[in-house]
Amino acid sequence: MNLSDYFTTFRTGDPAIVRPNLIAEAGVNHEGEIDLAKRLIDEAREGGAQAIKFQTYKAETLASRHSPAYWDTSKEPTTSQYELFKKHDSFWKNEFEALKKYCDSAGIDFMSTPFDLESADFLNDLMEVYKISSSDLTNAPFIDHICAFGKPVILSTGASYLWEVQRVVEQIAGHGNDLCLMHCVLNYPTPDENAHLGMIADLKKHFPDHVIGYSDHTLPGDMQNLITANLLGGRIIEKHFTFDKSLPGNDHYHAMDKDDLKVFQQKLDQLYTVLGSFEKNLIPSEEISRQNARRSLVAARDIPKGTVITAADLTWKRPASGISPVHYADVIGKKAVSDIKADDVMMWGMVG
Repeated sequence: MNLSDYFTTFRTGDPAIVRPNLIAEAGVNHEGEIDLAKRLIDEAREGGAQAIKFQTYKAETLASRHSPAYWDTSKEPTTSQYELFKKHDSFWKNEFEALKKYCDSAGIDFMSTPFDLESADFLNDLMEVYKISSSDLTNAPFIDHICAFGKPVILSTGASYLWEVQRVVEQIAGHGNDLCLMHCVLNYPTPDENAHLGMIADLKKHFPDHVIGYSDHTLPGDMQNLITANLLGGRIIEKHFTFDKSLPGNDHYHAMDKDDLKVFQQKLDQLYTVLGSFEKNLIPSEEISRQNARRSLVAARDIPKGTVITAADLTWKRPASGISPVHYADVIGKKAVSDIKADDVMMWGMVG
């Protein structure tokens, strides 16, 4: 199922918890090399991601030359946003068109987050779903521009108050776009104690008509944070993705790799095996237990033919091959139509 289909299934009333659609956030971890970008695509697909997402920007339109860092400078020592973004802004229209074609051939959805009007425009021909960064949650004219394309929008909500999310939801609702709100914490990386996955439940409570997801910046670890996010209702999950977590740079050290992705898929397999059906019903493997572990009414003592049966004549024991104790009150007051021995399982033919 691709990302755009997720919005359709949400409207048709599927269960509250469904196997999530995972976006491998490659960002600019291609380091400006098209072959590395293709490697990221291949490894994301191998790991089981449904989509891979890049970032499309030019440093000049994204940050002033004096924008300070907001990441862990012990991992990424660049202290200027402009200087960092300038290192990674070489890909543009031609490169992303080539990556879209490569994604199509690899069988994975292509996405890229635009950070300016020009990239938003040319990406429209390449994507079915737009992603808007937390950093643009208050960028009202930019959001209007993206909504005008009429496509579903995935919006990260990092570093925001609820009232700010409510405002932008109303803005997007005015355009009629399908919307996914992503819980997100803008710490790079996010310590587990700052993940606050419970906010996913709050987004579900306040925005029940929209898809809820999670954009993760915690360290990969055993990928349990993503499993927890899914159990809380996260239907679309995004996590930074790299081919080498040991590389220096802002988005390598807290990213997952293909092996982490495989661990996540294995955990999802286990989870959804255990979750099974979301509709209460008897399952076939329980039938033998239903018949042998439930109880029947049983004669507590010998009951001669013609005796009016009283409570003292009855008890209840396994198996469930006779009259169910559900009908206890119905049996009281009836007559034994034949002699009934103590410990006989009561059958309807014995009373009348």
